[in-house]
Amino acid sequence: MGIDLYRVMSMAVNPASLDLPRKPGVYLFKRADGRVQYVGKATNLRTRVGSYFAAKQKREKVPKLVAESDDVEYIVTQNPSEALILERQLIRKHKPRYNSMLMDDKSYPFIAFTGHEHPRIIYTRHPPKDSQRWGPFPDAGSAKQVIRLIRSQFGIRDCPELLPSGCLAMHIGLCHGPCIEPDGYDQQVRAARSVLDGDAGILIETLQEEMDEASAELDYESAAQKRNLIQAVNTTLSQQVIHSRFYQDCDAVGFASMGEVAVVLILHTQDGVIQGQVSYPVLHRGDVETSVSLVLSEHYANRRPPKTLLVPTPLSNSMSEWLSERCGKNVTIRNPQRGELAKLRGMADANAEIQAARQSTKRSGSLEQAAADQAAKVHELESLDHIVCFDMAQIQGKEKVGAAIVFRNGRPSKKEYRTYRVKTEVEDDLRMMQEIVERWLKRQQEWPDLLLLDGGETHLKHVHAMLTTHGLGDRFPIAALAKKEETLWRPGADPVMLDRKSRVLVYARDEAHRFVNAFHRKRRSKGGLKSPLEDVEGLGAKKIQSLLRHFGGMKGIEHATEAQLAATPGIGRSLAERIFSHLNG
Repeated sequence: MGIDLYRVMSMAVNPASLDLPRKPGVYLFKRADGRVQYVGKATNLRTRVGSYFAAKQKREKVPKLVAESDDVEYIVTQNPSEALILERQLIRKHKPRYNSMLMDDKSYPFIAFTGHEHPRIIYTRHPPKDSQRWGPFPDAGSAKQVIRLIRSQFGIRDCPELLPSGCLAMHIGLCHGPCIEPDGYDQQVRAARSVLDGDAGILIETLQEEMDEASAELDYESAAQKRNLIQAVNTTLSQQVIHSRFYQDCDAVGFASMGEVAVVLILHTQDGVIQGQVSYPVLHRGDVETSVSLVLSEHYANRRPPKTLLVPTPLSNSMSEWLSERCGKNVTIRNPQRGELAKLRGMADANAEIQAARQSTKRSGSLEQAAADQAAKVHELESLDHIVCFDMAQIQGKEKVGAAIVFRNGRPSKKEYRTYRVKTEVEDDLRMMQEIVERWLKRQQEWPDLLLLDGGETHLKHVHAMLTTHGLGDRFPIAALAKKEETLWRPGADPVMLDRKSRVLVYARDEAHRFVNAFHRKRRSKGGLKSPLEDVEGLGAKKIQSLLRHFGGMKGIEHATEAQLAATPGIGRSLAERIFSHLNG
């Protein structure tokens, strides 16, 4: 029955028509419409592809794959290692139906120091070739926190170019300012690098002391912030290992799946002690070896593999050779069944099961994150996990207000919302928005993935010009979203009319509009009930209450003399004079 089924299903691709070389490379099963169904690698293309047409198959997907394919294309490479790298690139490009894939469909970010004379620290998925890099980091949020911490502690610059007069980051203490005074900057860079290399003991100890001091002073909010920074440092350093001394023992690879959702987890050990773990969520197509190999090729692409690798299933010869090539010496790959190494491998599986359950739950409710990822891809941005959006409103043409809302991973982060009252005597919406964005800048230690304005091309030009004067014109993406036809404006680009793929941007703009209008109504309500005494300089709420109690109400205050006002508890002669003058013109 199995053989007959294969004969029926294999009619789509005729193996006799395939003339493949006996060389290493990558092969692609394709449909008649050109859609790539599967991408694989091979040390010997003819032998490997020929195995798909054997009568007996251990893999359930093979007969169906062959039946649904009309052709097999191939690309010859110089060696199996190049085939492995090309396979990963083609899987990302074509997203084949039968391949396992990383669930977020994007490379993981790095922390990097550029090769400049005065190095710049950057968070990027594509580090420059001449940079020193740490990563990749599956937990991108913790990596960003570590960058903020390093900038605030060591003053490492993140600006694209040195400015002769410095920039805003220098003036608010986030940058040492090597553009103005380079002395000492190299020492700061060396200290920051040592932290990223894993020597963060001194920094964590300092943060611990600051947390204890804040707690002793009952400043629990500050203590919590220090605690979160310590967690971010520990989380990030557990995700990435740079020097070979971290790898002198072994790494254990765990695997667990729930339906199509799987997690490949890697435990790092040193001298038999677990140092940390990294987990990769994967869309799993049923072949454990394929999913594990995919993650290993991603994880060790920019770091040195260990001497020993404990795996849940045997790996192909090409993967073993590639790992040894990356390591510079032979990598021992084992699937232990008993003893201490088997316990370590079992621990990796147990942790992978926990992460797989979380990923399965998260995937069922991650529409917001998917919307953010989709919009980032459409507009060619690395990420839209952190959006800040501004909007303005005027109250009866008199009091002007603005607001900034924040989206994290496609969802509103309401604890980060901020409101502003315009302080300068400007009337037009453009300069008001310039003012509140500039005030927002001075309190930031983290730049967003996108700064979004509720407005059009003119708003964009004015705010971008202000950012440029502070040396921030190219530091992070900026855009303006006009309500008319939902048109998005970006510097140096043609306007784009948004569709449903950019709904997270429309959602952010609408949320900013809602929030600033709510603040508008609140201010208007306060304005209607405002006491005329509030405009007297030096007269606060407590002194107003004292006057009201002393005179029995506002009418008594309005008819009082300067001497009577001065006799009120808490009101002196000079303040009484100001009150009398204010009430009597």
